[in-house]
Amino acid sequence: MDNGADAVARLDELTRKLRRECPWDREQDERSIVPHTVGEAYELAAAAHSGDDNKMVDELGDVLFQVHFLSLLLEERGTGSLAQVAEHVHAKLVNRHPHIFGEVQADSAGQVLQNWDQIKKGEAGREPGIFGDVPENLPGPLYALKTQRRAASTGFDFDHVPYDGVTGELEELEAAKTREETFHEVGDVLFAAINVARKLKVDPELALRAAADRFQERVEGAEEIAQRDGHAWEALDTEAQLGYYVRARTLLRK
Repeated sequence: MDNGADAVARLDELTRKLRRECPWDREQDERSIVPHTVGEAYELAAAAHSGDDNKMVDELGDVLFQVHFLSLLLEERGTGSLAQVAEHVHAKLVNRHPHIFGEVQADSAGQVLQNWDQIKKGEAGREPGIFGDVPENLPGPLYALKTQRRAASTGFDFDHVPYDGVTGELEELEAAKTREETFHEVGDVLFAAINVARKLKVDPELALRAAADRFQERVEGAEEIAQRDGHAWEALDTEAQLGYYVRARTLLRK
């Protein structure tokens, strides 16, 4: 088997050939490619969550191609290259791991993360302020998670998992009287739930997607059971649908 450098060199050669000879690839710029990059990142996340190593290899390859293609666009403009990208991230990782490459002491993952966030604030090109470097175009759960992490990096954080925060926000949601209050309190409930996920080191985006997938599977299972009993799913009342849902959920656990 070839070493990694040979395989990466062949991928780089292929990327350049596609850029020269493929009509679709020639038309692309970073703005048209990045949506594909984001999509591939989500597919990689799903593969990682599934535990399917073969799928991981496949999706990592797709992400790697995206990196090559975007780096080639920089090279064409004379503003960067794949080598510069690699050197930049190498230097950044060395700088952010002073407990490995410097004299800083870090005995836990939490200390490493806190050091990481503090170091990022002092790097060139970073926006000022506690939340200056949180991109506003992130998906909601990730935006909330990064906001909470930035606050925690300043020491503003719980020393426990704040389950009671979710309970308290749910009580306020139940007490909401107006549409505006309901909107506000729903946001607080979601934000509190993401904070619990952060403290438990669970990615809220992946956890929510997994929950949605489980829900889909259970509803489809309930529909199949209903059909076997001679019922059309849409014709059933809610109570009957819930009964089939419970049956499907029990079967899918086995």
